[in-house]
Amino acid sequence: MDETLNELGEAIKNALPGAVTGYTVAFGDLSVDAEAGQIVQVLRLLRDDPQFRFICFIDICGVDYPAREKRFDVVWHLLSPKHNRRVRVKVRTDEITPVPSTVDVFPAANWFEREAYDLYGILFSGHPDLRRILTDYGFEGHPLRKDFPTTGFVEVRWDEEQKRVVYEPVKLQQEFRSFDFLSPWEGTDYVLPGDEKAKA
Repeated sequence: MDETLNELGEAIKNALPGAVTGYTVAFGDLSVDAEAGQIVQVLRLLRDDPQFRFICFIDICGVDYPAREKRFDVVWHLLSPKHNRRVRVKVRTDEITPVPSTVDVFPAANWFEREAYDLYGILFSGHPDLRRILTDYGFEGHPLRKDFPTTGFVEVRWDEEQKRVVYEPVKLQQEFRSFDFLSPWEGTDYVLPGDEKAKA
């Protein structure tokens, strides 16, 4: 299996020597690394070339690595029903450099690119309608970034008096508490509630 995938990876890399920078085979999957600016050319070759025929678009997703200079991976998953193979194509980008839209190659990529923009802030140049798809119109930030606060910035609730949805800054109702995570069997410097009854 891995030998077949290695041969496929070599064939893809040799077909587009400048656009495809490398490939890896792990856990029975082929991952191809490509240059972001040439992703349309790469996907078109994978779709149209008879030796590949990856005609079935599965999805696009984003991955966030905030410690890297190009913090985002944009990942396309494709399927070739004719050859019964899958491939993962990855490109790297940052917060301000757009990746070319692949809607012209796979029209179903439209909403997936909007989702990657909405949740990660990944930009796609040439997209016909790049706007939020899952969060609200006034939402600030991108919730799947690893530096996005888990509480969010605003909370939404229905106000019965105003008879409308109200946006308010997030308020944590509980003051900070110092929790003691020591096991009671390891011994503590104080008396645990209930222990005074055992000694009496």
